[in-house]
Amino acid sequence: MLPTEQLINELQTFGARLVDPNAGADSRRGGAGPSDHKALTLDGMTVMVPVHTAPAHGSPYLVEAPDSAGRSRVRHGDTVLGEVQFPRRPRFYDLSTADGIPYSKLAVLHGRDVLATTVLQTCVRYVNRTKTCQFCAIGQSLAGGRTTERKTPAQLAEVAKAAVELDGVRHMVMTTGTPPGKDRGAAILAESAEAIKAAVDLPIQGQCEPPDDDAWFTRMREAGVDTLGMHLEAVTPEVRARIMPGKAQVPLSRYMSAFEAAVAVFGRGQVSTYVLAGLGDTAEAILAMSRDLVALGVYPFVVPFVPISGTPLENHPAPTAAFMHSVLGPLAEMLVGAGLRAGDSKAGCGKCGACSALSTYERRLVA
Repeated sequence: MLPTEQLINELQTFGARLVDPNAGADSRRGGAGPSDHKALTLDGMTVMVPVHTAPAHGSPYLVEAPDSAGRSRVRHGDTVLGEVQFPRRPRFYDLSTADGIPYSKLAVLHGRDVLATTVLQTCVRYVNRTKTCQFCAIGQSLAGGRTTERKTPAQLAEVAKAAVELDGVRHMVMTTGTPPGKDRGAAILAESAEAIKAAVDLPIQGQCEPPDDDAWFTRMREAGVDTLGMHLEAVTPEVRARIMPGKAQVPLSRYMSAFEAAVAVFGRGQVSTYVLAGLGDTAEAILAMSRDLVALGVYPFVVPFVPISGTPLENHPAPTAAFMHSVLGPLAEMLVGAGLRAGDSKAGCGKCGACSALSTYERRLVA
């Protein structure tokens, strides 16, 4: 058996082949967030593992069909590396709104107990290939008819209430494509959060680019957003300009000033950023940026880059498990030492932890 954090790193960087692709909750193709993934529960932690990517199709890791108790073994050749379970398909997926829109087109289950939605499934960065974030697949699920372009506040409130009551969802992530305008999505996040909180008591993370006006942080917080994610993706100007030319027009200096202002509103550990390891930043660069972020009270959620089919980076290699270990080990020590742990976040990607082994490293240190 491999240590939990090592097996998670291996599965998330190589992906996995499934003997029974229909086991457990539905996998995801395209869209924002963890795409081309399947949720697996390993040692009590639910993780998102690539299953539809090109590397996954040739992965040396095979997940067997579940037995009568719902357990599946992970194999590398003849060697059994660990045991996993598949979270069940959520019951709220069987429902539809009064006007006939399936709930599963409005929000989806991430990990085991996290409701996630992309409020606006279009983006000013995505429509022009000279500006597109090259890893992004936000338009794929819309083109495939698996979601709707704009989720209304009333629709999200309806789905969130059902997900809590039927499936025990414990927190929610609302991300968005970047709309035209200087608020960069903060306005639609605020109106959505207000409607959801009026319907159900559910912690919410909002995710958007830094708005031009710091006053939006207070507006989002007062509307019901509990934690905020503003995602760097890459940490050096050179990589940002090459991988996300449109988003890089918002400079790192603005991100850092926005992080500082947001922490003053939401609190230490309640502001986070997503960093995709493997896009070209060195481990040293990621850790140096992480030190600056931790000093501000921002949680740097570092995850392995996954090459998604149909994107410009579909053939870009994923980082190795060794590279992820070289980042996540020191980062976990940094976070635990600063008192910024994933479990202390009220909602969001860091609290869920399914896209990275980071929280497993943190737990081992604390134990």
